Amino acid sequence: MNLNQVTIPSLNVEKATRFYKTLGLKLIVNALPKYVRFECPDGSATFSIHKVDHIMPEHGISIYFEEEHLDTWVHNLQKKGIEFKELPNDKPWLWREARLLDPDGNHIILYHAGENRKNPPWRIH
Repeated sequence: MNLNQVTIPSLNVEKATRFYKTLGLKLIVNALPKYVRFECPDGSATFSIHKVDHIMPEHGISIYFEEEHLDTWVHNLQKKGIEFKELPNDKPWLWREARLLDPDGNHIILYHAGENRKNPPWRIH
């Protein structure tokens, strides 16, 4: 089994599209104002956004994007006007993470975990 895509809700798909393009995703389907789909720069997963009339924050979504050169990526995004809630820092679970919100309040975690992403020292064998 392979994960094909993740789809998130948005109140304003056009605004969300600009945000995710700034993060570096490549737009491959443009059905604005109701739907868009992106390819990630690495790997084969895709990411899509669909229009909704309301978002329920209590059902919060967290989206993780991994990049080996996390600190450089975050610095470049800051220069493009992206605001972060938390700058890159090392976590007890052996990941380095930065955190921000997308235009709809979805939690975005930019991180680098390397081998620890799927094989932390506490992995069940």
